[in-house]
Amino acid sequence: MNTLNELLQEKNIKALILDMDGVVTHTAKIHADAWKRMADTFLRKRGEEEGKEYEPMDADKDYRTFVSGVPRHQAVRDLFKSRGIELPEGTPDDYMGKETVVGLGNLKNMYFLELIKQGVEVYEDAVEWLKQQQKAGRRIAVVSSSKNCHDILQRAGLERFFEERVDGLTVLTQGLHPKPAPDIFLEAAKRLGVAPGEAAVFEDAVTGIQAAKAGNFALVVGIDRDNNAVDLQLSGADLIIHNFENK
Repeated sequence: MNTLNELLQEKNIKALILDMDGVVTHTAKIHADAWKRMADTFLRKRGEEEGKEYEPMDADKDYRTFVSGVPRHQAVRDLFKSRGIELPEGTPDDYMGKETVVGLGNLKNMYFLELIKQGVEVYEDAVEWLKQQQKAGRRIAVVSSSKNCHDILQRAGLERFFEERVDGLTVLTQGLHPKPAPDIFLEAAKRLGVAPGEAAVFEDAVTGIQAAKAGNFALVVGIDRDNNAVDLQLSGADLIIHNFENK
């Protein structure tokens, strides 16, 4: 089987589009911890009010199924729907913790912002590989469903590696469809000035792989840092790697 760098050469890849969480930064665990804290607090309170017991959030399984790669409000809807709870949408002004989609999403975001103040861990193998790709002259963009993408990149000192950033705020302001629609990747390619057939996408989430395949990108690479290689492969990844070392 060809290595990653061999495939990049063989397919004449001119640009790279990398998902942030789980590919470049180790923020997926921080997100999962913030989601679990918010969800369990709400489920416990709702259970006490209704005299029933709701299943707590599984920070691994539920995060992958309902949250990873999904916009925050949609993830709130899907997660609590899995517990048989339908929430009102609410408004952007809802206070953190109000029992609406927006309010609980705001609470999760508050927990997340508290956690990243302790620092953002980066994958050093990805950083070293990005340096190599910059030297090779490939254009590079980062994408994320998170509205906190810019803050995370700043805290991690990673901004210098990416010419373009397409994130949750872009999705909101430009009316892009979230993953598994290909919009976020197509927008990144457009900003880099390349066609999808000239770009490679790197993703750790099933919805991201599906989105990249739907966009007809030349190469879709699944990053298996979390033992989900089978799911990534079944979603259509062209290549699975565990990290960027010696690729």
